[in-house]
Amino acid sequence: MTSIWVGERVRLRGVEPEDWQAFLRFGEFSEDMRAVDHLAPPPSSAAQREWVQRQAVAEPGEDGFMLTVEAGGAPVGSLNVHAVDRRVGRFRYGIGIGREHQRRGYATEAVGLLLDFMFRERRNHKCEVEVYAFNEPSLALHRALGFREEGRLRDHEFSAGRHHDVVVLGVLAEEWLSRRP
Repeated sequence: MTSIWVGERVRLRGVEPEDWQAFLRFGEFSEDMRAVDHLAPPPSSAAQREWVQRQAVAEPGEDGFMLTVEAGGAPVGSLNVHAVDRRVGRFRYGIGIGREHQRRGYATEAVGLLLDFMFRERRNHKCEVEVYAFNEPSLALHRALGFREEGRLRDHEFSAGRHHDVVVLGVLAEEWLSRRP
């Protein structure tokens, strides 16, 4: 029997307490943190362990959840679902792959597994993502996955000493599912 959470390269799984060191390591690269969220002061090992412990015991809910992206038996990144609007069938997600694991197809496959679940099992109609305009790799990833640019929030976020645009992209269930077997 196969699992919808397992692809050829990655497996999506719940966050485990022992993932804390990997998550701490992912946050060491300032440019990566700026590209997916914001740059914050580094947490202590104790704070990182506590944060991961909270994620590990959180029940995956209808309104959002966090998963670890695993490859070769080790954490390579994380993925979270948020801003779920069950009334209209819309959700957002974020993904981050650790620097040493990037450009191996992990994000593409992890997002594919997530979209299959959210569209086929949760009956969502649309997925939206917000990507910083300077994050060309993420924009290219989403375009390759079939997301379309829906708008641009001008000077929306501040990072590295200046304001940046945020690109809003979306994909509809029928667009996504028409590309899948």
